[in-house]
Amino acid sequence: NDMGITQSEFGFPTTRHEKNFLNGNLELVDRGVINKTKLSGWARAIPGDVAESFLNVPRLQYINLSQSTSKQMLQGKYQGRKTGDDLIELMVEAVETAQTYGAKIIGVNAEDASRSDMEFLLKFIHAAKKAGASRFRYCDTLGYDDPHTAYERIYTLAKETGMDIETHFHNDLGMAVGCSVLGAKAAIDAGVDAYINTAVNGMGERAGYADLISCLLAILKSSGMKGNYQ
Repeated sequence: NDMGITQSEFGFPTTRHEKNFLNGNLELVDRGVINKTKLSGWARAIPGDVAESFLNVPRLQYINLSQSTSKQMLQGKYQGRKTGDDLIELMVEAVETAQTYGAKIIGVNAEDASRSDMEFLLKFIHAAKKAGASRFRYCDTLGYDDPHTAYERIYTLAKETGMDIETHFHNDLGMAVGCSVLGAKAAIDAGVDAYINTAVNGMGERAGYADLISCLLAILKSSGMKGNYQ
């Protein structure tokens, strides 16, 4: 909050052991202690999970809803029991459920977006936008992209949908910061707002995420970004 960070994904409201932590932090928002950073929950893009999130944490106003989009995830996670259209339908129902509970900002996440078919991603984003989602999160779940492909794919998605983009890159190949900065640049070049998912010191699941300070320095100091992008 003191750094002016736009938003923090502060937990999983369907997880009962986090319930008091989440409600306690939102109490600090009500009291004006946290007054710059929006506190956002994360849930699977399944209507029942969304409803449970808002029942467990009634003060929740911001939420990101995640659904898998790659063929590999359809086969591996869902064992071929669901089609891509099934997952889009679930996502749309989840967004609509969040709206019924008064969510102010709803982000929709595509798990394994970097390995997903572009035409399907476009269909997914258009459906999310039509349902009332505010942002699309491009998740490089397995650290597959490089900065060049990140720029190209995100530029296309942003240009063709007009949807604000969040970048979410993992550091398996040591390129999370580069992909994040170039991905954000692509979104802005395409005419939408960009949000970069980072973690303090890059600490996070598996190989880690993009480092907060490294991303800030790259945007503020690098020759291609300094003075050219806000």
